[in-house]
Amino acid sequence: MDAADEQRFREFVDARSPALMRLGFLLTGGDQHAAEDLVQTALAKLAARWRRVAAPEAYAKQIMYRQQISWWRVSTRRGEVVQASLPDREARDAHHQSELRLMLRSALARLTARQRAVVVLRYYEDLPEQDVARVLGCSIGTVRSTAHRSLARLREIAPELARDLEVTT
Repeated sequence: MDAADEQRFREFVDARSPALMRLGFLLTGGDQHAAEDLVQTALAKLAARWRRVAAPEAYAKQIMYRQQISWWRVSTRRGEVVQASLPDREARDAHHQSELRLMLRSALARLTARQRAVVVLRYYEDLPEQDVARVLGCSIGTVRSTAHRSLARLREIAPELARDLEVTT
C-alpha cells in the first residue's frame, strides 16, 4: 500500500469506524470486546485488499457478517455474556430511547449468531432477503424461516419491545 492508499484507508477508518462498531455490537449481541475484535479483523482484511475493493464499507460489513458466523461455528461452547442490569421499566422518562436500546441489545444477545445476523441484515441494514441469503451463503428460504423464528423469539424474550418497536414478519 503506497502513501496515498494508506491515507485513503485511514480516512475511511476514521469516518466509518463508529458505524462499523455499532454493527459489530449488534452482531455480537452486545459484547463490546467481541465487537472490537470483529471490527479489527474486518479492517485488517480490508487493508490487505484495499486497492482491489470497489466498495470498502460493503466489503468490511460482509467480512464482519461472515466472521461472526465463522466464530459461532468454530466455538464449541458458548460462554456467558456479562451485561449491565437494565434500569426499572416502570417509569417512562427522557431516557426511554436509551432503555429501549438496552432492552433490544439484551434481547439480541439471547439469539444465536445466525439469528442475530439475519435480524441485523434484514431490519437494521434493511437488505432484501436475496441479499441477506447471498451475504450469509444460504438459501432465501433459510433467511425467511430464520427471520420468522428470530422475531418470534424476540417477542417471547422481550414482549415489552413489541409496544415500542413495530417489527412485522
